[in-house]
Amino acid sequence: MKTEVRIDKWLWAMRVFKTRTVATDSCKKGRVSLRTAGGEVIAKPSRMIKVDDVVCVRKPPITYSFRVKALTENRLGAKLVPEYMENITPKEQYDMLDVIRISGFIDRRKGLGRPTKREGRDLAKFTGEMYGEGDFDFGFDFDEDDFDE
Repeated sequence: MKTEVRIDKWLWAMRVFKTRTVATDSCKKGRVSLRTAGGEVIAKPSRMIKVDDVVCVRKPPITYSFRVKALTENRLGAKLVPEYMENITPKEQYDMLDVIRISGFIDRRKGLGRPTKREGRDLAKFTGEMYGEGDFDFGFDFDEDDFDE
């Protein structure tokens, strides 16, 4: 059994990333960090990891944390992954993901284009509930007789 494995291979093998190339690119961009007994460091793709290290992967908007239980370089089936890693991501991170998923149609990021039909209906429903569908009075108080031609 191996005592050390490259971090990009391990992330790919644990199905954190779909391809090893994506895992390598994430490491190069500084989105992967490693907590060891010596402290926390930004991991390069060739960084070697050991059992009991904690790998933090930033996939916006949240940061996942995984404890290394065992090492492998070969991609595993999804059912075997819990034997090799433990997900120790704080619950607050998942709560933040839920909040963003729920409020996604309200605060769209610039450049995402027009709202979809479904998002438009949700937004109309939301604003209708907020202003009371049909109950909103604009304060105009005049009749047709007030307009002289």
